Amino acid sequence: MFLLDWFHSFLPLLNPLGFGAQDFVLLAFAVLVATMAFALGPFLERIARPLAERPAAAMALLGALPVALRLSLLVHHPIPRPEVSDDFSYLLSAGTLRHLRLANPPHALPQFFETYFALQQPTYSSIFPIGPGLWIALGWLLTGLPWAGVALSEAALCAACFWMLRAWTTPLWALAGGLLAVFEFGPLSQWMNSYWGGSVAAFAGCLAFGAAARLRCGPNRRNALLLGAGLGLHVLTRPYESIFLFAAAALVLAPWKPHLLRSLRFTALALAPALLLMAAHNNAVTGSWTMLPYQLSQFQYGVPASLTFQPMPKPHRTLTPEQQLDYDTQAAVHGPLPDTLSRYLSRLAARAPFYRFFFVAPLSLALPFFLLTLRRPLHAAAAASILLFALGTNFYPYFYPHYIAALTPLFVFVAVASLDRLSHLRLRGFASGAPAARMLLFLAVAHFAFWFGIHLFERPSFAGLIRYETWDSIEDPDPLGRYAIEAQLHAAPGAQLVFVHYTAGHRFHEWVHNAADIDAARIVWARDLGAEANQSLLAYYPKRRPWLLYPDLHPPRLIPYFAESATSFP
Repeated sequence: MFLLDWFHSFLPLLNPLGFGAQDFVLLAFAVLVATMAFALGPFLERIARPLAERPAAAMALLGALPVALRLSLLVHHPIPRPEVSDDFSYLLSAGTLRHLRLANPPHALPQFFETYFALQQPTYSSIFPIGPGLWIALGWLLTGLPWAGVALSEAALCAACFWMLRAWTTPLWALAGGLLAVFEFGPLSQWMNSYWGGSVAAFAGCLAFGAAARLRCGPNRRNALLLGAGLGLHVLTRPYESIFLFAAAALVLAPWKPHLLRSLRFTALALAPALLLMAAHNNAVTGSWTMLPYQLSQFQYGVPASLTFQPMPKPHRTLTPEQQLDYDTQAAVHGPLPDTLSRYLSRLAARAPFYRFFFVAPLSLALPFFLLTLRRPLHAAAAASILLFALGTNFYPYFYPHYIAALTPLFVFVAVASLDRLSHLRLRGFASGAPAARMLLFLAVAHFAFWFGIHLFERPSFAGLIRYETWDSIEDPDPLGRYAIEAQLHAAPGAQLVFVHYTAGHRFHEWVHNAADIDAARIVWARDLGAEANQSLLAYYPKRRPWLLYPDLHPPRLIPYFAESATSFP
């Protein structure tokens, strides 16, 4: 009777513990995970060990797993579509490459196509490096879907993470790390569900750190070439952060031995094509072999913001109201000169929560044990590399996890090395750490399985749960109403021309994003410059059906274009 009274009611909370329904569900879930950890742990280890000793099979499995899991979610979450200006700019880069060119000729009427993160003069091009665009273009060419390139880079990341860890830890822990990479950076991750290229930089980091650790053991031409390939891919993806990747690779290679100098000739040989491609891309886009498109954007538009110890760039083009708002915002984030130590340290502290992106939540309990391993050279090199990136990237006023994506394999290594150290913990002569390490690993699996299951079997009743999901990025809410407008345009016959009319209160959500070949696109998006000015674009596209879009209405409103409708907001 006592037990019946104890669990008598959940609502109202009549049991002595004050437990509600969700408390009992979570308690049962924890008991289930603990039971699995103790009962299934040794059995799963016996199965995993032979796989860990077969690198090719393990890499194939880890490469296929994140893509297969994401494809299984397509019923509720279709193939990701571009949503923010970064996505569209990377797709512009990929579309340009898909046409087998490094830049697009400028449009005859560029004033209608001014937008974020795209140059209009001297070429029509993305301002971003071409590394992510290369992968997206490859997937686009192979399958007809640009997202296939994103999925391909995710597969490469998870497979290469295992390969990298094989040089840093035991095969079994390397396999565990590869699975953690699938959970953290796979089907639910922002990198899988956007076009920002985080997995490309992370894959480059896997190549660089994996090859560098192997070169410590002796000269090897293949590893030297892979080191150069990793460094080169990262240069094409994150040029500024490549400074720190080069330095981090040097830390891993230390202490330097004579054989390294002989091997690094091949590293330079593998790095050279990336440097030549970067120079060729610079020249094609900006007209200068050494000026990055990013730098030309800073000169023309004043954005992106400069490093905090540099003055904020001044625009040398007339900005649209939306571009002016973006410039003023970035200037405020940049802050005044000189940058102070206090501001620098405040930025550094404010970025600490973003590092959670790289760790499955339960593993945070094991991370302090990594400090007990720092006497080992590779462990110390990993910690120093992370610190180097943290300090170096802190000179840029903005921060996103993909800025330091090259550290991804090191973060995974820190997680498995922490679990490994915990598993060897002994108290009073007993191996008490092994069950705890196994429990945390199972909790990491359960954490992923829970949220993946929520999205796999999604129901309207799950909405209350999903709002508590952190760091995952798989929702498809279409907050701007863009998909509905695009569906309306695709349903209309023939080629379309859409004039986008912003109100004075419009904020940041840009609609004017176009394909690499604007004139050949079925839908062309243009800025509404007023009835008189619009006549030049209407004359340029006489066979396109014109529309007028009011994106600031809720929902956005698309109506047939009439000259008088462009003069006032309905």
